[in-house]
Amino acid sequence: MLKNDLSTQAVSKEHLAYLQTRKKYRYRVTAAQIILLVGFIALWEAAAGLRWIDPFIMSQPSRIVQTLHSLYAAGDLFTHVSITVAETVAGFTLGTLFGTFIAVALWWSDYLAEVLDPYLVVLNSLPKVALGPVMIVWLGQGMRAIIAMALLVSVIVTILSVYSGFSQVDKNKITLLKTFGANKRQILQKVILPASIPTIISALKINVGLSWVGVIVGEFLVSRAGLGYLIVYGGQVFRLDLVMASVIILCAAAAIMYQAVVIFEKRFVKWK
Repeated sequence: MLKNDLSTQAVSKEHLAYLQTRKKYRYRVTAAQIILLVGFIALWEAAAGLRWIDPFIMSQPSRIVQTLHSLYAAGDLFTHVSITVAETVAGFTLGTLFGTFIAVALWWSDYLAEVLDPYLVVLNSLPKVALGPVMIVWLGQGMRAIIAMALLVSVIVTILSVYSGFSQVDKNKITLLKTFGANKRQILQKVILPASIPTIISALKINVGLSWVGVIVGEFLVSRAGLGYLIVYGGQVFRLDLVMASVIILCAAAAIMYQAVVIFEKRFVKWK
């Protein structure tokens, strides 16, 4: 009994040392990331101040901060950000839901999957930007066309990735349920969807970037407000500080949205 207690204590000490090592490693990674970011910003500012680069063409951090402050003071910052974020969330949600639903329909019917397979391949290969003018003509110059663009960019990838995940589920599990008399709906609920959760989460992560791409492309074409509009306007009037400020906001918003998906994944895994 005493020997077992000593063995458990030794293992616990080793595990604690491992956890401390991993914690220190994460701290070093975070510190390196912060140092890299701060160093890049400092080098950018110094290069513009010393005229190594043209601040009018490349902008500089201090000018970007001034631009953000002016947008905030004018009350335009949150207006443009909120419009773009709302469009992206709508496109992201619709793309994920429609894509998953169609993937379920394809898994449900082999005949439907065979019929639609070449069309999905063609649509996946087609540059979605080419359909932007069509969306504008069909839906008008407004938020609906922009959300449709985000939906169009993300839904095909969702269908293909989720359906591929459904097809890779262990066939033995499906056969086992069939031997117990399970119907197709029960197989979907008990085996296919639970086994495909990692694939669906991966599709969510991919859709974050695709939704932002679709929204910004849509705003390039038709929007009169939003971050895409600010980028286009800044480029037209040669205000590169406005363009860079909008790009930085986009990076921050996309990172936050991605981290939200990561948090959802961790909580779901913990709950499961």
